[in-house]
Amino acid sequence: MDWTTLRKECLACTACGLCETRHNVVFGVGSETAEVLFIGEGPGEQEDLQGEPFVGRAGKLLDDMLKMIDLDRSRIYIANTVKCRPPKNRDPLPEEQAACLHWLTAQRELLRPKLIVCLGRISAMRFIKPDFRITKEHGQWFRNGDAEIMALYHPAALLRDPGKRPETFVDLKALQAKIREVCEHTYDSVHSA
Repeated sequence: MDWTTLRKECLACTACGLCETRHNVVFGVGSETAEVLFIGEGPGEQEDLQGEPFVGRAGKLLDDMLKMIDLDRSRIYIANTVKCRPPKNRDPLPEEQAACLHWLTAQRELLRPKLIVCLGRISAMRFIKPDFRITKEHGQWFRNGDAEIMALYHPAALLRDPGKRPETFVDLKALQAKIREVCEHTYDSVHSA
């Protein structure tokens, strides 16, 4: 499957009840050759309205976080555990995550990222381990298939609790070091999106 086919099929998905209340499927955004994949939990209100991940206040903070380590959306890929907004921004239910997992799996197969960054506990519990504790294990590296994987506090959590920002900065610098260590073109000055 190629990106065009995958996107077209995903945008027509009706595999779970979230399709009934969505405005838009939030497929993902970024470089289709990215070596780094960021995975959030699910779209919020602004993401649902615009059809793009991380475009609200949390998205602005994510952009600022990326800028701190010389990244932007053109050098990475951003997707979510579920592609449709859970009502009232509740956590996506296990059955909703399961119904949506094949889309993210296909995106990952097309990307073949070297590094995966889970944004928040929901994606970390899905892709690192079910009992992941974000307050204790953020910034630690794990192995998931062919990729190394870590979790950061979700930008929305950092908006609610700015006291977590200093430790997130440390985690971001560790991510930057890992990118420089294992990625071949993420920091290339001639990198094309």
